Amino acid sequence: MKLEDVAARLEALGNPTRLEIVRTLVRTGSRGLAVGELRQRIDIAASTLSHHLTKLITVGLVSQERHGTTLICRAEFDTMKNTADYLIAECCIDEKAEAAKNDNADPCCGNATGKAGG
Repeated sequence: MKLEDVAARLEALGNPTRLEIVRTLVRTGSRGLAVGELRQRIDIAASTLSHHLTKLITVGLVSQERHGTTLICRAEFDTMKNTADYLIAECCIDEKAEAAKNDNADPCCGNATGKAGG
């Protein structure tokens, strides 16, 4: 995964409306939602929804599938998981190296006492 792809996804999610769209689609699971129902749930204009969906589709966080005259939107869970995995792939790697050099315990995801958040 490329840094630019992750940055584009995070940028897309940085918009409150797009974040709300993704969270709504995540709640529906794999069945997704028809565009009209999604628009009603988040109460925005169709043109505004279309604009935001285009961005989310472009970065791979949402997909659309046509069923007859209905357009179904779905969250792309694999893309979201891969993005989160990318963010934490090197979790505490510098801290682990320092701990190994100083013969200390492995303090991953926290301070030397092992408490998360420092």
